[in-house]
Amino acid sequence: MVMVVGVRFKKAGKIYYFSPADLDIQKEDNVIVETARGVEFGRCVIKPKNIDESDIVSPLKNVLRVATGEDIKKYNDNKKKEKKAFGICVEKIKQHNLKMKLIDVEYTFDNNKVIFYFTADGRVDFRELVKDLASIFRTRIELRQIGVRDEAKMIGGLGPCGRIMCCSTFLGDFVPVSIKMAKEQNLSLNPTKISGICGRLMCCLNYEQEAYEKIRQKLPKKGSIIKTDYGSGEVIGNSVVKENVKVKIKNEDGEDVLKEVSIDQVEMVSGEFEDSANDDEVEVNTENENVEKTDANSIKKLFKED
Repeated sequence: MVMVVGVRFKKAGKIYYFSPADLDIQKEDNVIVETARGVEFGRCVIKPKNIDESDIVSPLKNVLRVATGEDIKKYNDNKKKEKKAFGICVEKIKQHNLKMKLIDVEYTFDNNKVIFYFTADGRVDFRELVKDLASIFRTRIELRQIGVRDEAKMIGGLGPCGRIMCCSTFLGDFVPVSIKMAKEQNLSLNPTKISGICGRLMCCLNYEQEAYEKIRQKLPKKGSIIKTDYGSGEVIGNSVVKENVKVKIKNEDGEDVLKEVSIDQVEMVSGEFEDSANDDEVEVNTENENVEKTDANSIKKLFKED
């Protein structure tokens, strides 16, 4: 077992493990740590605890010290310089007529490097831009191209639900999301309804997916024959949320009656269970007669890549 603390460098950034050494570090303390790109300022979000050595990436670097008042002042000064650097870089991008969108600027704590994050449709030749920026800031310059999900995480905003976006508040890492998840959760497969402001599938589709998968393994498909306390009958529908099955059963008079039965009270006679949705079952709805089928297929392919 190894003693570690968890440190974040951004509000909703990834948590990294560091060795606390002999320092008295508490949760929410600002700390100065040694990283692969130099000395950095972060916040302790996980108090000292023991974890298995297999859960850390070697070598485990140390926390240098708990941040002092001078360290905090330097960190805040860097934040002010980042705003100025942002405006300068935007002007230089216009001068060089580059097709790129600047998203954020970040100074390393020791000021040895300035990182500019941007988005672009393809590759951008920014060599001349780097030369200009290096002559202005007189330090190492790094231009890093990011995707649309990272852009949304950095900028922030309100999601379709009306709440502040998950990625900019608490999600440390992006998890894979597929349109098949929306199918298994019986959601509308209209891209405009299941996409976040980044244009990709909403991250929250993944939150309840594990529960849906477990329940669907117990749900018989439509047309299956099951045995219940009311007798045997044909499944005509089911509900993942209610965890029950709607079955058509003949009563004593030979008439068909509908019964809703819990999945814990059914026994499969013939047929199969829902399990995971097949790719062939997933069809993107556009709700727009002017959208061609090829366009819908392109959207479907894009969503599968998430």
